[in-house]
Amino acid sequence: MAYEFERKQRIAILGGGPGGYEAALAGAQQGAEVTLVERVGVGGSAVITDVVPSKSLISTAEATNSIGEATDLGVQLFVRNELGKPARPEVAINLAAVNKRLLALARQQSEDMKATLMRAGVNLVSGHGRLDGTSGLIVSTAEDGSGIDFDRIEADTIVVSVGATPRILPTAIPDGERILSWTELYNLRAVPEHLIVVGSGVTGAEFASAYRALGARVTLISSRDQVLPGEDADAAAVIENVFKRNGMVVLSKSRAASVVRTETGVLATLSDGRTVEGSHCLIAVGSIPNTAGIGLEEAGVQLTESGHIRVNRVARTSIPNIYAAGDCTTELPLASVASMMGRTAVFHAMGDAVKPIEIRNVSANIFTQPEIATVGWTQKQIEDGLTRGIIHKLPLSSNPRAKMMGIKDGFVKLFATTTTGTVIGGVIVAPKASELIFPLALAVEHRLTVDEVAMAFPVYPSLTHSISDAARAMHIVQ
Repeated sequence: MAYEFERKQRIAILGGGPGGYEAALAGAQQGAEVTLVERVGVGGSAVITDVVPSKSLISTAEATNSIGEATDLGVQLFVRNELGKPARPEVAINLAAVNKRLLALARQQSEDMKATLMRAGVNLVSGHGRLDGTSGLIVSTAEDGSGIDFDRIEADTIVVSVGATPRILPTAIPDGERILSWTELYNLRAVPEHLIVVGSGVTGAEFASAYRALGARVTLISSRDQVLPGEDADAAAVIENVFKRNGMVVLSKSRAASVVRTETGVLATLSDGRTVEGSHCLIAVGSIPNTAGIGLEEAGVQLTESGHIRVNRVARTSIPNIYAAGDCTTELPLASVASMMGRTAVFHAMGDAVKPIEIRNVSANIFTQPEIATVGWTQKQIEDGLTRGIIHKLPLSSNPRAKMMGIKDGFVKLFATTTTGTVIGGVIVAPKASELIFPLALAVEHRLTVDEVAMAFPVYPSLTHSISDAARAMHIVQ
């Protein structure tokens, strides 16, 4: 008597960043035969050269700031000089040790993720992969990615999660020593004497904030009216004021025409002819998706002019059995979004119930000092008439816990519908705003009203109390 056994669904994943990692775990959980191809290491650039090391560096900068601001809280640090009298010490930063630590943390995180995948039964393949039509991947095992030695992986479903790399200006090409992309900063052995940062978006602002706290002179070149263009205008204004108050030079409405290396450092020339001399320069002008030359066009996958993969709300591409996740797609370039896309893609491919991704409900954070966290509709969208809403802003300076902690900058801002008071968005500017935004994310996701938020009991005193205070101020009379 013959028995027929249903063959396991085969899932091939190209790229082991947050999207590919979560897709692999989801597939293994669903009982699929999962193969993940990654050329650098599990976790991809997000773990190895981007999010994990950069936020580790920022944590060191925050610790440095805390020491410097301790005097305001009555904490005085001193050493005794040769006469036995108190002298204020200098806070020294051993950047070589800092970078060694953060790279070790990144590698350990990558190894932990690899171990998790192996325990789940995922087949890991190290190499350079590309699509072979719509039915599988070809993986080169040669170190240079050539097709001399390769294997073919058959697949019923393919998930592409290849990430992105820093965009390079042809007139400011990184050399890894003086002119740097954000992936090369961790080679520095000492804090730069004068760091020029080209680009005032999220990456540029975060590193400018961190290196200023670490003691570097910083000049931030911004092509727009203020730093962090596209972010909440009030939040960006707070950050720019903090930057300037801390001694950073912000060159607004300025565009870098070129950056070249000199005998002693770098020279940045602006489009209006002005020049800025520094010891090092960070180029932070966005990123480009790693989608070229991996067989997407040949497979019929639609791309945008910028090379991003077009996907729908379940992470599906124009080819039914090919999905994509993360920074290589047209969706928001956040690790949390990539992870959700990876899970959603696999659940959808395997027939499990999925909820289409609602990008507007994603909470995002900028790790400057203070941080900026956002979720939902923006104030600009409300003011432009894209949705109807009321806005309430509450400065942190009125919060008792903020006063105790010596916090001078920041606010909580809530957006709610004009009719029912349903929370539709919010902005928090504060230390650890990334932690404080979660109650608002829950409110937006589950369509809570401001009255429902106000009925929760916050700890007193706490920074989250400002969320409750703002919600109470927006009470909708029934």
